[in-house]
Amino acid sequence: MAFIPPPPPRPPRVPGPRRVPLRPRVPRQVLLGGGIVLGVGGLYLAGSLALGGDIASGTSVRGVDIGGLSPEAARERLERELAADAAAPVEVLVVAEAPGGSDDGRTRELDPAAAGLTFDAAATVDRAARPGLLGRLLGSGGGSLEPVVRQDEAASRAALTALAEESDTTVREGAVAFEDGEVVVTEPRPGVALDIDASLGLLRDGFLPEPEAADEPLRLPVTAAEPATDADEVARAVEEFAAPAMSAPVLLTAGDATIAIPPEVTGDHLAMTADDAGRLSPSLDGAGLAGDARLAGPFAEAADEPTDATLRLSGGQVVAEGGSAGRRVVTDGLGDVVLPLLTGQGTAARTGTLATETVEPRLSADNYRDLGIVEEMSSFTVDFEPAAYRTTNIGRAAELINGSLVPAGETWSFNDTVGERTEENGFVEGVIIMNDRYERAQGGGVSAVATTMFNAVFFAGVDPVEYGAHSFYIERYPEGREATVAWGSLDLRFLNDSGHALYILASATDSSVTVTFLGTKRYDEVRSETGPRENVTQPERREGEGEECVPQPPLEGFDVEVDRVFVEDGRETGRETFRTHYVPRDEVVCPAGD
Repeated sequence: MAFIPPPPPRPPRVPGPRRVPLRPRVPRQVLLGGGIVLGVGGLYLAGSLALGGDIASGTSVRGVDIGGLSPEAARERLERELAADAAAPVEVLVVAEAPGGSDDGRTRELDPAAAGLTFDAAATVDRAARPGLLGRLLGSGGGSLEPVVRQDEAASRAALTALAEESDTTVREGAVAFEDGEVVVTEPRPGVALDIDASLGLLRDGFLPEPEAADEPLRLPVTAAEPATDADEVARAVEEFAAPAMSAPVLLTAGDATIAIPPEVTGDHLAMTADDAGRLSPSLDGAGLAGDARLAGPFAEAADEPTDATLRLSGGQVVAEGGSAGRRVVTDGLGDVVLPLLTGQGTAARTGTLATETVEPRLSADNYRDLGIVEEMSSFTVDFEPAAYRTTNIGRAAELINGSLVPAGETWSFNDTVGERTEENGFVEGVIIMNDRYERAQGGGVSAVATTMFNAVFFAGVDPVEYGAHSFYIERYPEGREATVAWGSLDLRFLNDSGHALYILASATDSSVTVTFLGTKRYDEVRSETGPRENVTQPERREGEGEECVPQPPLEGFDVEVDRVFVEDGRETGRETFRTHYVPRDEVVCPAGD
């Protein structure tokens, strides 16, 4: 700012006529300028009052013109004009940006609402320019405005995750496998995965695109990964191991036997596994190979089964006869023997040796006393009327039972031991009880053996865990102390709870069957006490039908109780009651033949 000196002192006032000072004259140009300012100010005020907060002309959002509109009108227009675009599915294309990646050529659609994308028209309008009066008067425009998009990141991430599950491809490692004796190669392939983090922003920014880009799908990036086991490693594994392994059988000698293992068997238990560096190495499941059913026969032929000694009573003493040790092929470590042979060339290089070991019999002259088989525990005989079918079926069942060894704590089963009563198993058709009457079927008469076995169990003092009596009483059996069996529905089983092994002798003649238990007695004596018949009911008489009719004599039905009494040192130490209900045996009269 310039310096101005103070005015000089005023002279003393001399009275005289009063002067009226004149108004300074204002230049015309100044007056004219003042008028201009006044005019512009007035126009500005008038313009401001007239135009208010209108959006600058030329302002548009994705092709929708909102210039000159009030904010409320602009919002309504945007919501109306862009509603369809904001609700339309977002087309996306998953593409690979990493080297070696590629897209799968398929576009997919995302629901914008489900993906957490919404168009905020009000916020978009708030960003629109509000030009001053001069700008409006001079024609200043607003230009293209980006829409404001709200994104719920959690919803977007969930939608992209679902898209990834559909479009991702995992890395496919190169692999070598074996099937039916052939080498199976899996070619390696790179894998791609949708980059969800990078796609979040792209999804938001690509929502409501410019009109010229509306037909183009939004390209979302993926990350790519190369397989660790590549094509070169697969080729090496096939050449060095897989192809030679499947080229010929492996031969194993065990004693004087030779066992051939063909490639289709070996291959089922062979694998090639990649390490962290992707290198393939072979492994062989030796236990699985040893247990393969296709090798059971060859292993069995190379082995000798042990033979159990047979026991009998001689002068009240248990004596053993026969019995011999066997030999088995040692298959432990089979994989370690076979694996090195698989790359051999020629028969000699593909032949190995398996060890064998001695297998002692379960029962021998050296061990039967140690097992506790030292005396007769019980013996029972059932007599029957001779008949060809009875002789055959009873004799066959006794043959199958004879020599049964029941270790301490194990359960013996009649049906498991005798098997199904079929012609192939040595049984013929005979008379059985079915539906409370006599009928003909395979295995008739076998109940005599079941009854004899039940009584041997009863007097040996061991536990009958499953048994069933005949539906009506048969006179040749002790009442309340008899049993029957039926394949698939009723068995006779007992638990050997004697504390020692038990050996069963069974034999039959044309008119009797005998079962004897050898072992160690639990009690000095086991005796039976039979109660009176109760609830006696009388039979009825009915006519039989057809050629298969079997005549049946009448017999009353009744209930009976039998006590099994355990005696030690001359005194009773326990008692067990068996209750049996018999229905009446109706008389059946068959029609006379022609």
